[in-house]
Amino acid sequence: MTTVRPTRAKQRPGDRIFSTSTSVAGILILVALAAVAVFLLAESVPAVVSGPDELRPGAESFWAYVAPLAFGTIWAAAIALAIAFPISIGIALFISHYAPRRIAQGLGYIIDLLAAVPSVVFGLWGIKVLAPLVTPFYQWLTANLGWIPLFAPPASGTGRTILTVGIVLAVMIIPIITAISREIFLQTPVLHEEAALALGATRWEMISMAVLPFARPGIISAAMLGLGRALGETMVVAMVLSPAVLISFVLTGSSNPLTIAGNIALNFPDSSGIEVNGLIASGLVLFIITLVINSIARVVVNRRKAFSGAN
Repeated sequence: MTTVRPTRAKQRPGDRIFSTSTSVAGILILVALAAVAVFLLAESVPAVVSGPDELRPGAESFWAYVAPLAFGTIWAAAIALAIAFPISIGIALFISHYAPRRIAQGLGYIIDLLAAVPSVVFGLWGIKVLAPLVTPFYQWLTANLGWIPLFAPPASGTGRTILTVGIVLAVMIIPIITAISREIFLQTPVLHEEAALALGATRWEMISMAVLPFARPGIISAAMLGLGRALGETMVVAMVLSPAVLISFVLTGSSNPLTIAGNIALNFPDSSGIEVNGLIASGLVLFIITLVINSIARVVVNRRKAFSGAN
């Protein structure tokens, strides 16, 4: 009995070129990431092993120096995500399932245009328009809800608080989360939606049973992309925030924790020696925070994918 060996199709030059170029592109991403990690690690060692007061007066060690900055980074990004996420999902659902076609197209174009606005413009808007506008509201919160630790008195007289930064960052990441969520919602199988409506479901029931389960992994990915933008934002924090080196959950006070990116932007031009290594080491901490958050999001997406309704 003779066995028939499968014959391989002859690879064309265009296929080889395309395969090689895509492989090189993928390897370049890994090489660039590794190069950044090696640079940050090498430059961070002097700061990590430095003695007291070398990085900042009153700092006993590098970890005492970077801890308030890491807290401020995560705190500001969390505030921004908490504000932006429900608004973004609502806008995306309105565009994909509720708005008339002409309105949906116009609103989608505006959302995409908002994502292209430079961060310095948002910073100017935050410091010149938003901060004075919300100052009376902060004073009202402190006077009426001061018993809540988040609104403990005294209120800031300028409005340049961590909450203002969170609002500006939320406006910046809303287009990112909205655009991705909108595309995911539009990819929901029409048969799933029609089946839910045929069974007597209302439009909202159809969305909750068919659209949101299908889009859950994409929604998580969109939220993580927006969170990554908020974690690394520099100009808005440097322009709007009235910073201090402390760990505080107060949203409306005049003393606010600074972020890692904002601290680097404000201090790098005037730093030298071990201070530069300290700023680079804080950048390494930001790199690790972003990597950990995205890894956790990837694990959540992979666990939820089997139950998304897409299959």
